[in-house]
Amino acid sequence: MRTITLAALAAVSLAGCAREMETGAPMAGGRSAAAALRTSTGADAGRATATEVAGGVRFTADVMALPPGTHGIHVHMIGACDAPAFTTAGEHWNPTAMKHGTMNPQGPHKGDLPNLILGADGRGTIAATIPGATMDQLLDADGAAMLVHANADDLMTDPSGNSGGRIACGVFRAG
Repeated sequence: MRTITLAALAAVSLAGCAREMETGAPMAGGRSAAAALRTSTGADAGRATATEVAGGVRFTADVMALPPGTHGIHVHMIGACDAPAFTTAGEHWNPTAMKHGTMNPQGPHKGDLPNLILGADGRGTIAATIPGATMDQLLDADGAAMLVHANADDLMTDPSGNSGGRIACGVFRAG
């Protein structure tokens, strides 16, 4: 009985791995885009990328020179980063008309990413794959931007998770 239980557990675990690998596996000839992140004063704040993967788009960000702590980081629907408030980037990227947040039963937006944690040195990285997202949606006529917010995202409150002001922004450019 124990052998059967362990074998069944192993099969379930492997099935979960196979499903996970379907989303996020690199695609031959997949498209990508990059965004140079800048603060409102124009200082370098890192780099974000969007890469087409099997089943979605994988977003990464390598952030530096920002205040330590937890910050909301989101993909916004317009490729514009006019300082100082970066409001020209519009709202969160939301091609499926959902509510904000992974904890919201009516969410999330495609642009909702996990919180970014910056160390005492102001550096941090994040990577997340958004299932069902496409590069065509991201790089539409008005483009898209990656924004870092001043506060943590509560992952639920619409429209932006109470994540505060926009402190760094970068426009995605096809690579």
